[in-house]
Amino acid sequence: MRGGERTGVVRLLWGPPAKPARGPKPTLDLERIARAGIALADAEGLAEVSMQRVAAHLGVTKMALYRYVPGKAELVALMVDAAIGPYPAERGWRGGWREQLAEWARGLAEVFGRHPWVLEVTVGPRVMGPAELSWLERAVSALDGTGLSGAERMDAAVLLVSHVRGITQQARAAGGKGPAEEQLGAILGELLREHGERFPALSGALASAAASGGQDQAWEFGLHRILDGLAALIEVRAT
Repeated sequence: MRGGERTGVVRLLWGPPAKPARGPKPTLDLERIARAGIALADAEGLAEVSMQRVAAHLGVTKMALYRYVPGKAELVALMVDAAIGPYPAERGWRGGWREQLAEWARGLAEVFGRHPWVLEVTVGPRVMGPAELSWLERAVSALDGTGLSGAERMDAAVLLVSHVRGITQQARAAGGKGPAEEQLGAILGELLREHGERFPALSGALASAAASGGQDQAWEFGLHRILDGLAALIEVRAT
């Protein structure tokens, strides 16, 4: 994101609402614009979102839309923050830090599942909006009082986000053809039936997983192993 775009994003996401200018009453607001972009991205993908199409969806001209949003980069930033939304207050503070982070991760997975295009634009250095930051705030605050440093609490949140992203992207790649892990198992099964002698450990593991019904557990397995690691680190800090 270029410097000018970054400045525009900061102004739109964090600046005070623009004071109405003299003249006709504004017909749009940033929330309506963001929701129109989200509707297009959800239905057709982010590549199909343009200033022209969002303007048409809202029943205004593209030039009228530019009065509110300088360009597509700023539009997408607004869409991301609106799509993610503030961390839901109804999720509350149930249980200890482990239960809270598990609930947090599942909630984030639900957001990515509803708006998979968000995965494309929430990577790399960028300006985050207040709604998105409320999720990070919630994860970091869940670890208050655990003895972890601020950096460790931030890193824990980033690690959980990475797990949620990875599993969601795999599920998206699987499309409507069943869980991604199930598809991978089927492909590996075909290969190992012919070449299993070259990969005995993998063949044994796959056969064991198939016999025990242990496949398609990557989400829960990964989540709980991350939480186990944090629990071990918290115990070290306590001693």
